[in-house]
Amino acid sequence: MSEAEKKFLEVRGLKKSFGSGDTKQDVLKGLDFTVRKGEFCVLLGPSGSGKSTLLNILGGIDNADSGEIIINGDKLEDMDEKGLTRYRRKHLGYVFQMYNLIADLNVKENIETGAYLSDKPLDIDELLKILGLYEHRHKLPNQLSGGQQQRVSIGRAIVKNPDILLCDEPTGALDYNTSKEILRLIEEVNQKYGNTIIMVTHNEAIKQMADHVIKLRDGKIRHDDLNTGKITASELER
Repeated sequence: MSEAEKKFLEVRGLKKSFGSGDTKQDVLKGLDFTVRKGEFCVLLGPSGSGKSTLLNILGGIDNADSGEIIINGDKLEDMDEKGLTRYRRKHLGYVFQMYNLIADLNVKENIETGAYLSDKPLDIDELLKILGLYEHRHKLPNQLSGGQQQRVSIGRAIVKNPDILLCDEPTGALDYNTSKEILRLIEEVNQKYGNTIIMVTHNEAIKQMADHVIKLRDGKIRHDDLNTGKITASELER
């Protein structure tokens, strides 16, 4: 792996607060870390630790107060709004806890909405088969289970073939068995397409399947470790 790939994503001195005066709350207190290209990185921490705020800043949805984010050599701080929009469309995929599917579009059409944003989309029929959705491709979202809807959400994000897939508690609304299915799918996507995956979770078990685990508490990084004992999603226990 080249030096550029080892430093694919760099975060330097990142700070973020909300409010002012007596109500000011420091949410991120100077974060520094690096993520390698193709890595599966988990941001782990309790509610209020700052992990979702960090994910939103990485995704260009929110702005930091200070610090730098450098992705593949490009500084987010140097981009104007038009540049940020282009960056989000071309290079990022998002998977949220809520599926946010378009109700009157079928499975394939929902995924196609992601493909339109890319110059290098994946083959949709092939992706539908990987997602286990090919036979459901003509169904509307309300005809699907929660796990199937989350698969559509992942498909819509990954069909763009993004450099980075940002996942915010993607299994938070699902039962245990369905959660494992979704994690196996994300694992397969990472291995097959080589996308860098950054996943926010409060679930300690998920760290076992990650390459890289960053633990946040009170807006600071408490641990930043590479996982030498990585297991597969199918081996995860409660």
